[in-house]
Amino acid sequence: MFQAKLGDQVIAQADEADVIRIEGNVYFPPSAVIDGVLRDSPTPYTCPWKGECQYFSVRSGDGWLTDRAWTYPAPYPTAIEKVGRDFSNFVAFWKDVQVTQA
Repeated sequence: MFQAKLGDQVIAQADEADVIRIEGNVYFPPSAVIDGVLRDSPTPYTCPWKGECQYFSVRSGDGWLTDRAWTYPAPYPTAIEKVGRDFSNFVAFWKDVQVTQA
């Protein structure tokens, strides 16, 4: 089981078989992310090999931490081939969010 936590708050949780590891990051399936902890960020980014990225701000108490999570809504087909699995809309978190395996 993998968990993503911000402080004591669990913001995502999934079985090991359901997560995808890419470049040292753990990507959680969208259904594993707790409702209401993410909101779209306008920050643009396109990864040269994965494609267009959507950043999210992450709820921290009463505030928001900008650009602390991201997803690739429609990764390049070559990226899916390279990873070996479709990771469309899977969510990864920046280092402020601690991802642990239990």
